[in-house]
Amino acid sequence: MFVTFEGVDGSGKSTQARLLAEGLRADGREVVLTREPGGTSLGEDVRDLLLHGERIAPWAEAALFAAARAQLVDEVVRPALARGADVVCDRYLDSSLAYQGIARGLGVERVLELNLLVTSGLLPDRTFLIQVSPTEAAERRHDEPDRIEREGAAFAEEVDRAYRELARVFAQRVVVVDGTRNPQDIAETIRGRVRDLS
Repeated sequence: MFVTFEGVDGSGKSTQARLLAEGLRADGREVVLTREPGGTSLGEDVRDLLLHGERIAPWAEAALFAAARAQLVDEVVRPALARGADVVCDRYLDSSLAYQGIARGLGVERVLELNLLVTSGLLPDRTFLIQVSPTEAAERRHDEPDRIEREGAAFAEEVDRAYRELARVFAQRVVVVDGTRNPQDIAETIRGRVRDLS
């Protein structure tokens, strides 16, 4: 199965991706835990450019995310799924739909079309949206903000609104999880929902 985690920066999605991967491994399953952008040599180079570079035009940003995603799917995700492994990914195409499609105003349909094209239509079996308010998410972050995090509270609010909209539109695939709860309790809830898939 292919499971992805989404949410605003600081929501706890990376923690939950790691906890799910650990739990599945404890059940004796082969699990590939990866992240976006990143997960491949090319992807990590693109990540550095996207998160630490100078101003990037919205479509250039969308295209760079899509390029890193195309490489990840080709090099990591599809081969893992083909051999029967589970793939857990910290962010996937819903990030582009939220950040570039809605918050940057490029259009969900156009950004979705680009990403379905570069991934040959690969969608996750389930996406967990870890939801906390942008204010709480910002308070949780302690490291130096990256290029996107530096855009401030108004942009973070727009991304949060975008994710809520995506959860409504893709309700069959996206599961909204209350990210304000204890991380272990959240992980248990997610494990329960994942068992339905396996």
